[in-house]
Amino acid sequence: QVQLVESGGGLVQAGGSLRLSCATSERTVNIYAMAWLRQAPGKEREFVAGLSWGGESTYYATSVKGRFTISRDNAKNMVYLQMNSLKPEDTARYYCGARRRGSPWSVNDYDYWGQGTQVTVSS
Repeated sequence: QVQLVESGGGLVQAGGSLRLSCATSERTVNIYAMAWLRQAPGKEREFVAGLSWGGESTYYATSVKGRFTISRDNAKNMVYLQMNSLKPEDTARYYCGARRRGSPWSVNDYDYWGQGTQVTVSS
């Protein structure tokens, strides 16, 4: 059973920062490649940032590169998304995802999802 629990969302003004957290288990972090994805109202879920298996490599969507940073803390079994210079178009529900195979950019390759945390950026 893979459990992913997100936290850290909220309302922030444009230009502000938030840090999202994803709590999971040691087994999940060691076996699965972890990522953050998001879904805005009326839009499809999209990839935001991801880690390779083992966490050595990171991947970012073009729209967030240079502003967002994904990381993980193996000791705490946590995955984070530091979001800086937030824009109104970053408003979405953010999900932590875990996959065993496939591409980090492919939403359909993720096997497990958390319930998500809402991020709202006001202009």
